[in-house]
Amino acid sequence: MKVILKQSIPSLGKAGALIKVNDGYARNFLIPKGLAIEANEKNIKLFEHEKASILKKAAKEHKSAQDLADALSNVTIKMARKVGDQDKIFGSVTIKDIESVLKEKGYDVNRKMIVHEHGEHIKSLGEFKIKIKLATDIETEITLIVTGEY
Repeated sequence: MKVILKQSIPSLGKAGALIKVNDGYARNFLIPKGLAIEANEKNIKLFEHEKASILKKAAKEHKSAQDLADALSNVTIKMARKVGDQDKIFGSVTIKDIESVLKEKGYDVNRKMIVHEHGEHIKSLGEFKIKIKLATDIETEITLIVTGEY
């Protein structure tokens, strides 16, 4: 099924793109969530009228993502965790922990944007670079320092 994207979707394309997707994906996910409309003649003509506002909205979202990336580029988060005899952490630092600290500091980031090469959990002390993917072409890194509480 051919659809017209109303918003940019990282795995599919930018707002305004005419793409072909599986029927079920379009009917059960994209269209009900308002992310796309079916690409029939009526909708294509209607979309041409709305295209300017959709592209303007996409540009505004891209600009806000870039501004957030600039703000996050020199952020350092320090987290303390209880440690045992051999500097082993009890528990771990999760992506959810990182998300909550960033939200406390006033940054609008959700956990789906946070990518870490060690997976979901950090189980050791030290300094880590955490990648935050804000848009398909915008990503930044923050520094996470995990210290021990004795």
